[in-house]
Amino acid sequence: MLCPSLIGDLTSFGAAGLMGAMWLWERRNSRTREEQLTDAHSRIIRDEQRLGKLIEVVEHNTVAMTRFTETQHSVRQTLADLREEIRNGRKT
Repeated sequence: MLCPSLIGDLTSFGAAGLMGAMWLWERRNSRTREEQLTDAHSRIIRDEQRLGKLIEVVEHNTVAMTRFTETQHSVRQTLADLREEIRNGRKT
């Protein structure tokens, strides 16, 4: 809340003084808000870069897991074929 002496000082300048004080107050608030927006924008840019790196890591892991799965299927098929050869070799 404004102290009474400050109100008295402002009213001594009349309407022009009050308008000037309001303009200064608005500019100060605008500058503060602009700084907040700049900080928020900087955080968004940093987060975007971090998320880009995270997505890259996930993509590489997905490729690695896909290759591993293909290798496992290949080993499984090779073992199944070998088992069949062993079974067929014993029967003859």
